[in-house]
Amino acid sequence: MPQSANDIDELDEDLKSKSEIKREMHKLQDFGQKLVEMSKHQRSRLPLTDELKDAMILADKILNKHEALRRHIRHIAKILAETDLEPIHQAMDVMANKHQQEAVKHTRLEALRSKLVEGDNETIESLLADHPTMERQKLRQLVRQATKEAKAEKPAKYFKELIAYLKANITF
Repeated sequence: MPQSANDIDELDEDLKSKSEIKREMHKLQDFGQKLVEMSKHQRSRLPLTDELKDAMILADKILNKHEALRRHIRHIAKILAETDLEPIHQAMDVMANKHQQEAVKHTRLEALRSKLVEGDNETIESLLADHPTMERQKLRQLVRQATKEAKAEKPAKYFKELIAYLKANITF
């Protein structure tokens, strides 16, 4: 039994209202709906628990049965309430921002290509040391041809080939 008014206030802060609990469950149901709507390939890249994976398999089987799916999504929401959602949200953010990651990677590759075309021999050597799958002769040849193109102000055929070669052999 609370001994003072402060103890009663502390108990009230810990309790959630019925409306707040419902709002949280609706959010979890919406999140569960998003998971169900994702393709199997996309879901395979998420860090789901075994219980959630089993629930997703069942959801795939009952997709065309509306009422059963609605009840099942409520079940998924209950599972989600007991699960740490932060890793799942992070994985979904990474999947959603894939185009931004590609843009950053492309910018890095262009900066590297510019350094190579400027004639930075140390960059070539460090690149070959970091990525042993790259062929020394092919890289040097592409850099040499791209440099000639830039000086002669010709169309950038080798310039494009160089970035394609870098893109194929380098992962950031």
